[in-house]
Amino acid sequence: MIIAHTIPELRAALAGRGRPAFVPTMGNLHAGHIALVRQAMPLGDVTVASIFVNRLQFLPHEDFDSYPRTWDSDCAQLTAAGCDVLFAPREADLYPEPQTFKVAPDPALADLLEGHFRPGFFTGVCTVVMKLFSAVFFGSGAGGGTAVFGKKDYQQLMVIRRMVQQFALPIGVVAGDTARADDGLALSSRNGYLSAEDRQRAVQLSQALGQLAQAVRAAGADPLPALEARALKDLGDLGWQPDYLTVRRRADLQAPGDAAALEGPLVALGAARLGSTRLIDNLEF
Repeated sequence: MIIAHTIPELRAALAGRGRPAFVPTMGNLHAGHIALVRQAMPLGDVTVASIFVNRLQFLPHEDFDSYPRTWDSDCAQLTAAGCDVLFAPREADLYPEPQTFKVAPDPALADLLEGHFRPGFFTGVCTVVMKLFSAVFFGSGAGGGTAVFGKKDYQQLMVIRRMVQQFALPIGVVAGDTARADDGLALSSRNGYLSAEDRQRAVQLSQALGQLAQAVRAAGADPLPALEARALKDLGDLGWQPDYLTVRRRADLQAPGDAAALEGPLVALGAARLGSTRLIDNLEF
């Protein structure tokens, strides 16, 4: 596996190798990331992963400085998976000067749910992804390719897809299913923050989303706001601090407008703190 730290090094590594299949990450890799890399491999001529902890998407009180950096393990996992190129820029390599030009996503999609509780988060995400796309796909002669993002970050996936569409980028955005532990907990780099006791309880978030989805589909169900309020209360009673447990249309993450909309493709999404660890999850139904 070739490791490139600068954009010129990356473009030299990719020159003449065809269309990249790209998996961006912030490192601290787990089986879910590796599944995305393996999913990407047949989708391009050269498989590229990136590791970059992006300061722009962290709020001042969040865990940028303490976010786990596990370089040796990450490299070993990517090598074993058959990744061809790892792009691991330093902050000065990707942001050699203050990033005053930023990509501001559509507020109708980006200012709700995660964007409501983490203001500016998706501007940071879109800005770094656009820059990574520029580094990976443009300059090596390929002129486009495929990028794979996990469904666990459901809203992020939708924001990136919309950005690619609106800027007419020649990049196919492919979704990877959420990888889960045997008990159903969505794999996440932040799971490592959980105490042993909290790790046993963490599956309660995915269970709450499943129960909410079942309640929505039940004949004679209560109105959706009442079901969501009950789900929030029930999870809070278990000792969590939920930000949201909600059901939205898959198409645009807007609330279903009527009973007929509740019959269509929906997704239950949740974010909640267990102790000091904030977890997110979702369930399509």
